[in-house]
Amino acid sequence: MTQPSALSLFEAFGVELEYMIVDAKTLDVRPIADELLKSVSSTGLLESEVERSGGASWSNELAAHVLEIKTTEPTPDLSGAQMTLAASVRELNALLKPLGARLMPGAMHPWMDPAVETRLWPHDYADVYAALDRLFDCKRHGWSNLQSVHLNLPFASDEEFGKLHAAVRLILPLLPALCASSPIAGGKLAGPLDNRLSLYAVNQASTPSLTGRVIPEQAFTRADYQRLILDPIARDVARLDPSGTLKPEWMNSRGAIARFDRGSIEIRLMDVQECPAADLAICSAVTSVLQWLVAEGPCSTAEQMAMPVEPLRAILDSTIAHADQAPIADEVYLDLLAVDPRSGDEPVKAWEVWSEILELAEVDLSDPLHEPLQTILDEGPLSQRILAGLAGKADRASIARVYARLCDCLDSGTQFRVG
Repeated sequence: MTQPSALSLFEAFGVELEYMIVDAKTLDVRPIADELLKSVSSTGLLESEVERSGGASWSNELAAHVLEIKTTEPTPDLSGAQMTLAASVRELNALLKPLGARLMPGAMHPWMDPAVETRLWPHDYADVYAALDRLFDCKRHGWSNLQSVHLNLPFASDEEFGKLHAAVRLILPLLPALCASSPIAGGKLAGPLDNRLSLYAVNQASTPSLTGRVIPEQAFTRADYQRLILDPIARDVARLDPSGTLKPEWMNSRGAIARFDRGSIEIRLMDVQECPAADLAICSAVTSVLQWLVAEGPCSTAEQMAMPVEPLRAILDSTIAHADQAPIADEVYLDLLAVDPRSGDEPVKAWEVWSEILELAEVDLSDPLHEPLQTILDEGPLSQRILAGLAGKADRASIARVYARLCDCLDSGTQFRVG
């Protein structure tokens, strides 16, 4: 997302959605993103990013079977962004059809073998991807088999950054409860409902400064962020890559990263859903809750800033494993969100926390933009609905039937329902 001028809090948003290209019949990954991008280039030459009509852009990712579609510029209209990105999905599927391919949603391909099937992007920035592969082995889950949503939120000053970062840190652990869409890895029901994040959290474990604890440190000024996060990354990157191919600012892999060059915070913990309508409903809801927190609706900014990393990481670990059914027992955290901890009963579940804070933040679930949230709250995040669609079966044919339906949902712009 480009940042043409300083935008203040919640004035506009950037949204990026990642999808995998798969064979239309077998649903195996097809590493043809370069072929697709070349076909729509105005010059007839391969371009790694192309602008399309309506305010969308398409670009490559690390793996050649993944495409990213995004808002070309920050937009104040998330409903309009939803229509723009959905139109791009339809256009891409029309272009892929003659190639015998289509787009597949969901945060991980369910049976891809990355060690065998990965083809890293071989064109511009290939030296960067080769350096990452040399250091971290990108031909594995957590690197070449993951698709996410990035939500970019602007800030115009150090004060605005501090308020926004405090609120973002507080909401990050709850995101898998709405967004988990990766219950299968390597053809198996792998345990966590958000396998993408389970793997993302450890994919650079050999260099802890890069990902930290996923939940960012308590850094609420640019100077503190530089000292606590960016300087340790710079030191490690200089040691790992003396050639200077990898730039330190590219290597911050926390669940939300500050981009001071753009004046924005990028949230990275959301699995991509079955259609842009669901993704943008979640982005809008998260934005509304963050506005509520920044406005000190349930608690002061100082109280938000005081929340340490480890309790937030513990909650994140629980939602990665259990998504909407994760028990949230941390009374300090619940108090910050103005949620009743239910003394004497079982701990409040993550979906119940979302239900309460959406109401407190005055998110109207009857609004067309937010309607998909009702399905998520009633039937669970996409991971739960995928498992319900499998009905206990984990054979290849059953998985393929469910994921073919997901591909249809993406093309038609409808949610995946089991009943």
